[in-house]
Amino acid sequence: MPLRLSPTLRHALAGADRPLAGMWVCTGSPLVAEICAGAGLDWLLVDMEHGPNGLESVLAQLQAVAASPTLPVVRVPSGDPVVLKQVLDLGAQNVLVPMVSSANQARAAVEAVRYPPRGRRGVGSALARSGRWNRVDGYLADGDEHVALFVQVENVEGVEAAGEIAAVDGVDGVFVGPSDLAASMGLLGQQTHPDVTAAVLRVFDAVRAAGTPVGVNAFDPAVADAYLAAGASFLLVGADVALLARGSEALAARYGGPPDPGRAGY
Repeated sequence: MPLRLSPTLRHALAGADRPLAGMWVCTGSPLVAEICAGAGLDWLLVDMEHGPNGLESVLAQLQAVAASPTLPVVRVPSGDPVVLKQVLDLGAQNVLVPMVSSANQARAAVEAVRYPPRGRRGVGSALARSGRWNRVDGYLADGDEHVALFVQVENVEGVEAAGEIAAVDGVDGVFVGPSDLAASMGLLGQQTHPDVTAAVLRVFDAVRAAGTPVGVNAFDPAVADAYLAAGASFLLVGADVALLARGSEALAARYGGPPDPGRAGY
């Protein structure tokens, strides 16, 4: 029986009349992913770079989220074409590649998610969830329509090359990571430092000038609002692990636990 796949985050951004808000899911738990997917946010980021996620747990989370209109995005640990091939074959339609610092790196990521002759993604959809085991008509011919690629700018070199990265054909959006960007600027842990914020806004300007959607990570509501005002098309505003940590600390503080010295947001 022929099946249809969900629209990608690229399609959602193109049709949105407002910025799209999402959150990280870092626990590796499909149950937590399912709970978060039902909250009403636009998208979730399943993190393989810093979270305890392998192929099996990513697959389970994609399956858990599939019943929801919330769109899952998988951040791979690197731009390794083998990892990208495996994650795409699991059925991930939206992928985020971290630490992209040049147009050449962006082009390599584009090639990794496209089938020949436009790219070098391995062909295995008949064996994989991506094409629903040959139940999606024309999956190979229409492969580019079923996959959205986002790249992450998170160091000084990436800031300088942001416009060129955003202009690479096949890059569907650029996401800015203020934490690693701060570290690359010698401001470790100071992602809201004025110099870091200024660098983020430089990326915004360059990416938007290329006609490409730009996103950012911002857990502080005031910071998130400022980035929205500056033109962010999509953003991450929280994380499952952070919500659990801060929520449990609040319970402990109210009901007799040790005093909480306060924790900085991500």
